[in-house]
Amino acid sequence: MAPELSRKMGRLVKSENTAIGAYEAAGRERTSIAAQLSDWGEATDDDAISDVSDKLGVMMAEMGEQEDVFAANLEDYRGVLKQIRNMESSVQPSRDQRQKVTDEIAKLKYKDPTSTRLVTLEHELVRAEAQNLVAEAQLSNISRQKLKEAYDIHLAAVIERAEKQAILARHARRLLNFIDDSPVVPGDSRKAYEHEADARKVLDDAENDMRAWQSSVEPIVSASSAAEGLPDRDSDGLTTGSGEVVEGVSFTEGTSKSVKRAEASGSGALQTEAEPIPA
Repeated sequence: MAPELSRKMGRLVKSENTAIGAYEAAGRERTSIAAQLSDWGEATDDDAISDVSDKLGVMMAEMGEQEDVFAANLEDYRGVLKQIRNMESSVQPSRDQRQKVTDEIAKLKYKDPTSTRLVTLEHELVRAEAQNLVAEAQLSNISRQKLKEAYDIHLAAVIERAEKQAILARHARRLLNFIDDSPVVPGDSRKAYEHEADARKVLDDAENDMRAWQSSVEPIVSASSAAEGLPDRDSDGLTTGSGEVVEGVSFTEGTSKSVKRAEASGSGALQTEAEPIPA
C-alpha cells in the first residue's frame, strides 16, 4: 500500500494514465475513420466526392496523429507528477518517526514521569524533528517546482493541439467548397469535376502551415531553471522527453496511411478565420 502522504498524487497519476490511453485510442480511431471515409468516397464513382473525401481523409488522419503527439506530451507531464509522488513517499518515514517518538514520550510521561528514558527520547525527538524539517523543506520545494513544470508541459500541449487542429480544420473546410451540390433533375449530367489541382493545393497549404507552426505561449518563469542556468520553455515549440522539438508534418495524397511526418521548418502560423461553406 502506498504511503498515506502520496496516495492522492498516486491516484492522480493513475487517473492521468487512463486519460492518456483514451487520447491514444481516439487517435487510432480517428485514423481508421479517415481511411474509411476515403474508401467510401472511392466507391461512390463520383469524381468530386472521391477526390474530396480522399483529401479529407488525409487531413483527418493527421488530426488523429495530433492526438498521439498530445498523448506523448501528457506522458511527459505525468512523469513530472510522479516526481512529486515519489518525494512525498520519501518524506512519509520521517513524519512517521517523529510521530512515533512523540507518542512514546507522551505515553511514558503518563506512565512514569520520572523515567530516565525520557531524556533519551527527547534527544531522539530533536533529531527526528531536524530530519523531518529538512525533508519537509525539500518536499515543499519539489512540489512547487514540479507542479509548475508539469502543468507548463500539460497546458502548452493543450494549446499546441488546439492550434494545429484549427489549422487542419480550416484547410479541410476549404475542400468542401469544391463539391457542387446543386440539385440535378433525373436524366441530366453534372459538370465534370475540375478542382483536383485546387484540392491538391489545399493539402500543400495545410502542410506548409503545419511546418511553419511555432508555439506562441509565454515562458513560465522557474527559479530552479534560473539557478541552474537552464533556459525556460520558449516559443520554439514543445520538447519531448528526449529534448527534441516536436516535428511538423508532410501530407501526401491518399488515405490516412499516406500521412507522414517531416522535420519542422519555417516560421509563423495560419491566422485565417473559418470561411462559411456556401449552401
